[in-house]
Amino acid sequence: MGALRTLVLLLLPGMAAAGPDPLVNTFATCTGRLSALMEHQWLLSDPAADATQARRGQMEQLLFSVMDPGTGERVLARRIDAKYAMARLLMRVDFNRDAQDAARAASFVEVQMAACDSLLLS
Repeated sequence: MGALRTLVLLLLPGMAAAGPDPLVNTFATCTGRLSALMEHQWLLSDPAADATQARRGQMEQLLFSVMDPGTGERVLARRIDAKYAMARLLMRVDFNRDAQDAARAASFVEVQMAACDSLLLS
């Protein structure tokens, strides 16, 4: 577990620093982001939603494996915050009249999702 924790801290220093347990915070953040992406894909009838749902399930398993008992409420709050933030970005990407802002949002989504995907085994 120590090597995984070190890898996460190196890959995601900004995300990992926000919570009491950096690994739990990172996995909760990514689970929330993947939830938002999955729901957005459902909204747009995107066939990639099934693959996103599988990735979210993997991330959720990682999260549950490192959570301490009694922290569910705090972890759920982190997931919801991350989901809301990603949902807002996705809305900016697909329903934005400002093409430059949509492109910036799309780049940010790409970076955030790549960081989360880097934690999963293919």
